[in-house]
Amino acid sequence: MNHLAVAEEKIVNERLRRKLNEVNFAAQAQLSGVQDHVHFTLQQAYFKCAYECFDRRRKQEEISNCVEHCSVPVVSAQHLIENEMATFQERLQRSLMVCQDKFETAKLQQIRTEAWKNLESCVDQSIQESIGTLPRLVGKLKLELSSRGNA
Repeated sequence: MNHLAVAEEKIVNERLRRKLNEVNFAAQAQLSGVQDHVHFTLQQAYFKCAYECFDRRRKQEEISNCVEHCSVPVVSAQHLIENEMATFQERLQRSLMVCQDKFETAKLQQIRTEAWKNLESCVDQSIQESIGTLPRLVGKLKLELSSRGNA
């Protein structure tokens, strides 16, 4: 591999890394309202509820059960968010794997420069499509949390 090809590969890899960071920043920004709701509203309600569980007239087992019951909305909301984000990440990974497969095929058939351009274009399209799904995902999370009485 010549020096020009190595330099080109480094440049493209840096661009791809920046594009992946773009997805992370977009997801964090879109989900910040939902995360704030879980971290502050639901956890505040949990602590208030748990505080009420501590009564000297109750047995330790009753207190434990009460506190566990109080944690259900927070734990449930966190699981919901984790599951939705895992699905989002799996879809993005599959899409990026398709780009990688196309790149490997193109390297064999084309000029290397063209293969890198196609990879970058494919990754960019996959990332933009993923970012485009975030508002729907956030809406789905908010709807689900509100239907559970958690929003």
